[in-house]
Amino acid sequence: MTPRSHLLAAVAAACMAALAPAQAGDLLYTLADTATLPSTATGWDYIKLEPGSSRLFMARDKDGLTVFDVDANRALTTVDNSIGANGPLLLPEYNRGYVAMTDGSLLSFELDSLKPIERLALDGDGGINSAIHDPITRRIHAIVGTRPAESTWYTLDAASGKLLGSRTFPFRKMDDPASDGRGRLFAPARLDNLILVLDAKTLDEQTRWTAPCNVSKVRYQAHSNRILGACAGDTPMFFALDPDSGRVVASLSIGNGIDGFVIDEQRKRIVTSNNEGTLTVIRQEGPDSYALAGTVSTRPNARMMTMDERTGRLFVVTAEFTRTPPDADGATRNVYHPDSFVVLTYQPQ
Repeated sequence: MTPRSHLLAAVAAACMAALAPAQAGDLLYTLADTATLPSTATGWDYIKLEPGSSRLFMARDKDGLTVFDVDANRALTTVDNSIGANGPLLLPEYNRGYVAMTDGSLLSFELDSLKPIERLALDGDGGINSAIHDPITRRIHAIVGTRPAESTWYTLDAASGKLLGSRTFPFRKMDDPASDGRGRLFAPARLDNLILVLDAKTLDEQTRWTAPCNVSKVRYQAHSNRILGACAGDTPMFFALDPDSGRVVASLSIGNGIDGFVIDEQRKRIVTSNNEGTLTVIRQEGPDSYALAGTVSTRPNARMMTMDERTGRLFVVTAEFTRTPPDADGATRNVYHPDSFVVLTYQPQ
C-alpha cells in the first residue's frame, strides 16, 4: 500500500469511528422513566430519598410534601399539614421526618406512618430553607432562607424535636453545612464566597476560608478527606478542597443554575443538576484529580436531583412553565403550568 493509500485509509477509519454509534458507557445516563403528577402553579425545592427505601419525598410548596415510590414510579400520598414544604430531612434511626417550611415553621412526622407530630413555629421573618442532621451531636440545624443581613440556625434535638437554641451569623445567605464526623461543620456563606469551619457542639467559628465562587453545596468525603463542593452564580463550578488547610486542590466548570449535587461512590462520579437543563458528570480519579466525563441533557428548570444509593439512578424534577417579560427592575418569573410536574428517572450507563 502506498503512503497515500495509508493516509486515505487512516482518514476513512477516523471518519467511521466518528460516525459509529455511541457506546452505552459514553452516554453516562439515559432517561429510563417519567411520571407526571397532578400539580398547581406552585414551585418546588428539595427532594430526598429515604435511606434504603424506594420512597422519595418531594417538597412542592403549595402542593405539600409528596411521597413517591421510585420503584413503582407513582405517587403514594401527601403528608398531612405539609402545605408550604421546602426542605425534607429523613432520619430513620429516630423514625422521624422533618420539613423546613416556607412560613418559618418546622414540621415533624413519624417516618413509618407519615403521621404529623408537630408544626413548630421557629422564625417570623420568613421561611426556613432546609434542615440538616449532625450525627456527632445528634442535633438538627434548621437554616433560614436568604435574609437582608443575617442568617439564623435553629438547633433541635433530633430524637425529640425539642428546640435547644439558635445562632445568628452575619451573612445574608447560608446553605447546608457538611459534617466531617469528627466535630467540625463546614458551612457555606454563599454570597460572601466563604466556608466557615464551625465547632459542631457550640457552632463557634474556628476558622474561615475563601471559596473560589458563590459556594452553595458542600459534602465531606471521608476516604479522600476532601470537601467536595459546587458554586452557583456567574462562575458555576465544582471544586475540591483540603478541609485541614482550606486549599482548593481542583476545580472544573459546570452547568448554569446548580441546585442538585450527588456523589456516586461506586462509579466514582460527582453529578450536578443544573437549571439550564443539564447534568454535569465529573469523574473522580483521586483526592486531587477530577475530569469532566460529559454533560447530559435533561429539561429546562430541572435543577433539583437526588440519587438512589441502591442503584445509582438519578431522580430529577421539573414542570412546564411560561416565563414573564422583565418587570421594571429587569426581573422575570416562571408561571408553572398546572398538572405538568414530572419526575424524570435517569439510569446510569
